[in-house]
Amino acid sequence: MFESTVTRFPDATALVFGDRATGYAELNARANQLARRFVALGIGPDTLVAVAVPRSDELITVLLAVLKAGGAYLPLDPTYPADRLAYMIADAEPVLFVRSSEVGLRADGTPEYVVDQPELQAERAREATEDLTDADRLAPLDAAHLMYVIYTSGSTGTPKGVAVPHAGVADMIATHAERIGPGPGDRVLQWASISFDAAFWDITLALLSGATLVMASADDVLPGDPLHETLRRHEITHATLPPVALSVTDSEGVLVNGTVMSTGDACTPTLVRKWAPGRRLFNGYGPTEVTVGSTFSGPVAPDDDEITIGIEWTGERVQVLDDRLDVTGGEGELYLSGPGIARGYLNRPGLTAVRFVPDPQGEPGSRMYRSGDRGSRRSDGELLFAGRADAQVKVRGFRVELGEVEAALTAHPGVGLAVATVEGDLADARVVAFVTPAAGQEVAPQELRQYVGRSLPEHMVPSMVTVLEHFPTTSNGKIDRAALRTPAATATAGHTGWHEGMSYDDALCAMVAELLGVPVVTPDQNFFEIGGHSVLATKLAGRIRQDLGVKVPIRSLFESTSLSELARAVEKAA
Repeated sequence: MFESTVTRFPDATALVFGDRATGYAELNARANQLARRFVALGIGPDTLVAVAVPRSDELITVLLAVLKAGGAYLPLDPTYPADRLAYMIADAEPVLFVRSSEVGLRADGTPEYVVDQPELQAERAREATEDLTDADRLAPLDAAHLMYVIYTSGSTGTPKGVAVPHAGVADMIATHAERIGPGPGDRVLQWASISFDAAFWDITLALLSGATLVMASADDVLPGDPLHETLRRHEITHATLPPVALSVTDSEGVLVNGTVMSTGDACTPTLVRKWAPGRRLFNGYGPTEVTVGSTFSGPVAPDDDEITIGIEWTGERVQVLDDRLDVTGGEGELYLSGPGIARGYLNRPGLTAVRFVPDPQGEPGSRMYRSGDRGSRRSDGELLFAGRADAQVKVRGFRVELGEVEAALTAHPGVGLAVATVEGDLADARVVAFVTPAAGQEVAPQELRQYVGRSLPEHMVPSMVTVLEHFPTTSNGKIDRAALRTPAATATAGHTGWHEGMSYDDALCAMVAELLGVPVVTPDQNFFEIGGHSVLATKLAGRIRQDLGVKVPIRSLFESTSLSELARAVEKAA
């Protein structure tokens, strides 16, 4: 599909990163050169290649090269905790580990290829640039072979790898063409982390249609002012963003007459009123266990009575079934089927058998994925999403199994029991946790946050840990989760907030306390260590600009080791 696009648009700009622009023919040649190196290193159909390359044009070249060689890629976002990335490598057992020199991660026992090593780049340049054929690969490649493995949060306490083959791509591209219509002249933002399957949507929306894929640094796609500026500066026409990013980013003057896809979490009427005027707004749905998605609705209008998740993609199927797997006319569980469903979970045959089940309404031998999502179908065929049927939640668009957070906490020798939950809504949503100490032990909340931060990605680390002597219980002796409330949820009513005349230190502490919902914040504390995250950082920058009249670079918030240090940066910028 990519090479056919190259044939049609060889001179069109395929990829932009910083001040570098790469044409389709040039990108294809680079990918072919690297793919031949991968084939020589033993990469072929159903072999897995771990990729740890920062956001860049080189990352796209590597992914294309892995697929051209016939292999499947295991994306490793270098910003994820090293322990988590190491677990993925050990669990997936890739045959090759590809990284750039700036990535310090290592894969013991796995052959390594450093893409920007000068001598390896020279070898690539000597390789032929013709398109690869099955004769050039170690074996023929077909749609049933593996395309990528993406790890998601696991309820058992460890991440699980979802193994996705090539088979669903044709339906996805047909859906792109029929309902979105990207093509030459369009500019698609690559926003999602490469460890999130939405990144594959971004990449293919552009590179399989003749449009331009715009890559930007992690700093430049932070929700809020940085994202708004990137959308404006690069004249982005198509962007796929979660509601949390849309909620804190100004819609004025960006994506004008363009297309925005809301996905990863529930789209709200407020977001529709903000983003639908002057552009096409779609609302997408689909878990990692399918090829990126299953349904989407739209264009959504501000006066729509209900925000649905739409109808199925071309060639895909969604059934609303009851507990006996019979089609129900009311609310039920959503079961997904079609060419786009994954093979299952890597090295997890038991879990695969539980979640990927025979389809009683399908052809003999066909399967469907039990999503765990609840929903219903309207008389016009549109699907409505009604929430989860289990303990899985969404935090800032990321899928989180609270059981994995709890397992990480109880792995600490000082913790007896742990309960994780979510407080806040949309942009303010955050994981919080409650623990009881093990017998004879004392545990400090900050110590526990640092401990789990070594294995959990940032969005899963509890913003607050509350230590209790014992948990409240229900009448049947189970933990009463509904009765658990953090001090932040109950002790902020008397908070006076920011007011004029405060010092910069006091003003920032007051603003942060309000944003995080905590009663007291002191200048020596670090914003991110007390529950802040990237989205809240952009909101804090907005508050500083609005209330203090000072515009500080978002990077200052990340680099400041304390609120006092940030106050000095604000003072300097004033």
